[in-house]
Amino acid sequence: MRIFETTYRSVIRFSKRRSAPYYLSLLSFFEAFILPFPPPDVMLAPMSIAQPKRAMVFASLTLVFSVLGGLVGYLIGVFLFDQVSPFIVEWGYQDRFDQVNLWFERWGFWAVLVAGFSPVPYKVFTIAAGVLQLALLPFIAASIIGRGARFFLVAWCLSRFGPSIEPKLIKYIEVLGWTVVAALVIAIAVYL
Repeated sequence: MRIFETTYRSVIRFSKRRSAPYYLSLLSFFEAFILPFPPPDVMLAPMSIAQPKRAMVFASLTLVFSVLGGLVGYLIGVFLFDQVSPFIVEWGYQDRFDQVNLWFERWGFWAVLVAGFSPVPYKVFTIAAGVLQLALLPFIAASIIGRGARFFLVAWCLSRFGPSIEPKLIKYIEVLGWTVVAALVIAIAVYL
């Protein structure tokens, strides 16, 4: 049974649905402040491959709703941190949160900009920015620049090169998928 190829084809089919942009927007919004939520790239990437001509529209939606969600994360940090902090600990984000606080104290605006582009969970930065009460306008500007650079780069690369590499991806997807699973199992075993 070809689990990863079947999954990939299902995601691509879903990405072509008329409702896919709504789900992308919702994912982008909630990912910015709800802790165990996947990044919007998991929908943006296949949607950019499935509909390359609309990739920049998808990146724009992702950016707008991610920044709006980031504002919610910021407000959570300002007003509800005492209620949220147990979840940060329970879901294993405490070390990252402490590191983010140090980065904010040192770099402020630049920490948010880098977080928006990097694979570090953006939600940790949005909540921390609120806790530390980083100035709101620089927070929004850094979020737009960092998140925008990331989402537009993903959309452009996959709309441009995705359709041409897709046959090779499908050919090796099972090997790649099982390699990632094995790496995760090893990482968890080593970590525990």
